[in-house]
Amino acid sequence: MCKSFSAPRRRRATRPRDPALHALALAAWLSVPAVHAQTAAPAAAQTVVITGNPLGREAAAAPVSVLAGSGLLLRRAGTLGETLDGLPGVSASGFGPNSSRPVIRGLDGDRVRLLDGGAASIDASNLSFDHASATDPLVAERIEVLRGPAALLYGGNATGGVVNVIDNRIPRVVPVGALSGRAEVRFGGAAAERAGAVVLEGGAGGFAWHADAHGRQASDLRTPRYTPIEDGQALEPTKRVRNSAARTEGGALGAGWVGAKGYLGASFDTGEQRYGVTVEPDVIIRMKRDRSSLAGELRALGGPIAAITAQASHTRYRHDEVEGSGEIGTTFRSTGDELRLQLRHAPLGPLQGVFGVQTEKLDFSALGEEAFVPGTRTRSTALFALEELDAGPVRLGFGLRTERVRVASVGDAPDAAEPRFGAAVERRFSPRSASVQASLGTGPGWQLGATLGHTERAPAYYELYANGVHVATAAYERGDATLPTERSRHAELGLGWSGAGSSLKFSLWQTRFARYIALDATGVDIVVPGENGDPDSSVPEYAFRSVGARLQGLELEGRTRLFDAGAGRPFALELSGSLDRVSGRNTSTGEALPRLAPLRLRLALQAQAEGWQAGVALRHAARQSRVPATDTATPGHTLLDLTAAGALPMAWAGGRTQWFAKLSNVTDRVAINAAAIDTVRGLSPAGGRALSVGLRATF
Repeated sequence: MCKSFSAPRRRRATRPRDPALHALALAAWLSVPAVHAQTAAPAAAQTVVITGNPLGREAAAAPVSVLAGSGLLLRRAGTLGETLDGLPGVSASGFGPNSSRPVIRGLDGDRVRLLDGGAASIDASNLSFDHASATDPLVAERIEVLRGPAALLYGGNATGGVVNVIDNRIPRVVPVGALSGRAEVRFGGAAAERAGAVVLEGGAGGFAWHADAHGRQASDLRTPRYTPIEDGQALEPTKRVRNSAARTEGGALGAGWVGAKGYLGASFDTGEQRYGVTVEPDVIIRMKRDRSSLAGELRALGGPIAAITAQASHTRYRHDEVEGSGEIGTTFRSTGDELRLQLRHAPLGPLQGVFGVQTEKLDFSALGEEAFVPGTRTRSTALFALEELDAGPVRLGFGLRTERVRVASVGDAPDAAEPRFGAAVERRFSPRSASVQASLGTGPGWQLGATLGHTERAPAYYELYANGVHVATAAYERGDATLPTERSRHAELGLGWSGAGSSLKFSLWQTRFARYIALDATGVDIVVPGENGDPDSSVPEYAFRSVGARLQGLELEGRTRLFDAGAGRPFALELSGSLDRVSGRNTSTGEALPRLAPLRLRLALQAQAEGWQAGVALRHAARQSRVPATDTATPGHTLLDLTAAGALPMAWAGGRTQWFAKLSNVTDRVAINAAAIDTVRGLSPAGGRALSVGLRATF
């Protein structure tokens, strides 16, 4: 974040390109051969990846949500956080409409693991709320969300949960035909979005390939009339979120060999984003990420090792914060490598399991006058094992993970004008995690599950070494190079039922942190020198500290078929709903933890017949008044949404075209996100009443 404490500078006028139109043109051009070929086959069946359990048997009571098909089509938004916001236990950080990262059960940042196709998604979104995630949901085929600790498989950064975006960029199944794919366009919404994506896949003789391209252009977000609040002062009422326009574009190529006993492939993807920062009206962020990936699997090996899975990725990330004068205030760079090798052993009677090794390397640098973190190097190596015992109606699971983590600061440059970070220093950590799970079938369609776990997380580089003004939080942030590992214990009880077109899932959980790394106010104000003759100003000091904390909550979701089509009824009708609540407390001070979503309720009614569907959804968020002394209460809101979708006739065999429409916030109510930080909460409410429409074609 690069907001200056001097007078704002005038932004240089630019004429942005429209990448959405580029993607739409590419989609139309690439779709022409399929229209005339008449032999194009439907898209190949998608491999289902079970993020929470690599043994492929997810319990019915497990806290897992999956978005795919029409469910993903109607929820898809410009950011990953906004797409997932509202799922049970999931909210979004919401630093304006362009920087929105998933928050799971009140935990965010380095406690929620983001994956692209099962591999680490490397960017700078965990460092600051104003940094967008590099993962674009526009080309996702399926998104899996695992709520609760997943540290055994993915490390301490998954204390809160895991989000896995699956895009099939490395083909894992045999292609059905020489060419298949999909194209999607969408227009409208509160940000006047113009977006498009095209995905093509094919192959022959065991060779498979994948190509995709996407683009999105959005204007400043339109809202109900509200009064922005900045630095505690009311601004002129408005119906727009200032400096919230965005442009995104990207694409990928992938290819590999696919056989009956496995696959081996590689992919390259690139993406660029350019978006405004709401808290600073003359700052633009330019972001670019390039990523190369390798993945392979061998199955049915016939020996003590039944299957081997391996994946590796190399990521280069750059993030420039451009001021109104056109100058780059701060540049963030990250280079990351990940290698994961997982082996599944042959069944030992009722016992089956996997074990493996995972290594990660991250080099980070922040260059510029407003950099508040030094250059750092992070290295980690982990060994893990997960076993499962099937004992009739009871299934037991248990696992262990041990890590070695090194986090080093390169310190101040020799020619630093204002030394802040000191000499080079390195910390070493040895996090260990363990978990025990049990599930029991208690009757027709019913399943009971329970989990006990212990998780440890090494402090992140910014928690150790930050030392400077961070305007995204309007504070001087000070790291602590002596911080110990973060430790937590987790207990969860789940109940699930399904049958006859209906389902019900309930989770009750609690996480206790003995050493929770919190960013707390010290009560000291830091004087910041003015620029260009401006007077000095002061900001509060916040320090990373290890404190006690407790989070707990519940999640309830269900659906039931009220009646089916037939017997004089032209359509089927289904009722669904969800309820979730999370509360948290700093047990060292007795205060509530900040940025927690309030009690939320969602009710939806959907009608469906052959060729069309229509629905109405009511979303309610209660007032959030349980906040620490440094935060403010957030009013509640109730929003109404309408959706519709239907099929259109196709001009080629085996193809399908679907139109869809969504009218959001029908009553045009102001909605404030309690999970956003206070500096942006009063500047960026949710979008107002808006209609979005689109088309999706598969062939």
